[in-house]
Amino acid sequence: MNKTTLFEQHKNLGAKMVDFGGWSMPINYGSQINEHKVVRSDVGIFDVSHMSIFDLSGSEQEEFLKYLLPNNVNKIKNSGRALYSPLLNNDGGILDDLIVYNLGTHYRIISNCATRSQNHDWFLKQSKNYDVKIKLMSDLSIVAIQGPNSENILEKIGIYNLNTMSDFDVKIYNSSMIAKTGYTGEEGFEVVIDNSDVESFWMDLLGAGASPIGLGARDTLRLEAGLNLYGSDMDINNNPYESNLAWTIDLNDKNRDFIGKIALEDIKKDTYKELKGVILRDKGILRSHQLVEHKAGNGEILSGSYSPSFGFSIAFARLDKGHNGEGRVKIRNNEFKVEIVSPPFMRKGKMLI
Repeated sequence: MNKTTLFEQHKNLGAKMVDFGGWSMPINYGSQINEHKVVRSDVGIFDVSHMSIFDLSGSEQEEFLKYLLPNNVNKIKNSGRALYSPLLNNDGGILDDLIVYNLGTHYRIISNCATRSQNHDWFLKQSKNYDVKIKLMSDLSIVAIQGPNSENILEKIGIYNLNTMSDFDVKIYNSSMIAKTGYTGEEGFEVVIDNSDVESFWMDLLGAGASPIGLGARDTLRLEAGLNLYGSDMDINNNPYESNLAWTIDLNDKNRDFIGKIALEDIKKDTYKELKGVILRDKGILRSHQLVEHKAGNGEILSGSYSPSFGFSIAFARLDKGHNGEGRVKIRNNEFKVEIVSPPFMRKGKMLI
């Protein structure tokens, strides 16, 4: 099983380690609910070094990315910006989701860990007609610093002037990349740092008062924030329009061709499903594959969990477009009344339901 450079640090902190996409990762360090609440109220740090990092080089990086992705990297033509996009096949199916960064000297892609080999092969296949090289980076780690006090904790260890950064801004600090991005719905940053430096960086953050957070809390945080998880809420059988990702499809440049464009033009006309939020205020936990019944049609729970912020269960389900209101869900042969809403449930400390 793969291990990140911080593996021993997690063990020393008493983390419960689990297999996550072939990586031994911390699911929690104690109470998952407490870890969740720390990120909402203060600041937590995550080891997300299992994610896949690809660095590009060559004279046609931008042209390649314009073809590779439905979102247009022309939006980040100026260095120091990042862009979220799904990765599609020719049929408009979602292969993965990722963030691409313009670092000035080159572009960088960070995508999920379980799709590493698949993505690498896909990038190489699609880049054959471009002057571009793609390198999988194994000498870098990623630490996410998330929560309303993220900026303060980084200042405590000597990283200043982050207050000038907007969401999806990127800067280089020494040899590290700092991006104002995250997967929690809170203010925060993600730092890509050399493996040789990550342990001291992690220890400095702990010493300054940051709490270590496992992947369990990361999942409930992103669910509250209305953020999809690839493999649970969307996969190759889904398209962006039924996954709340229509905003990532940039069709403004009529002359730009990209993978899946022709298919998406037809899919857009015929899509009648969308990702909805489901709320269960009664006792009971919403879990994947539970049946959701609604007057406009049925579906099933995708991601679902108890929400530490709200004190009840929330979930995603793919249901007919435009129909919010009351529904029902079956849990262990019992029916419960649920509310169908449009996600997100919570963003940057503000409850939206």
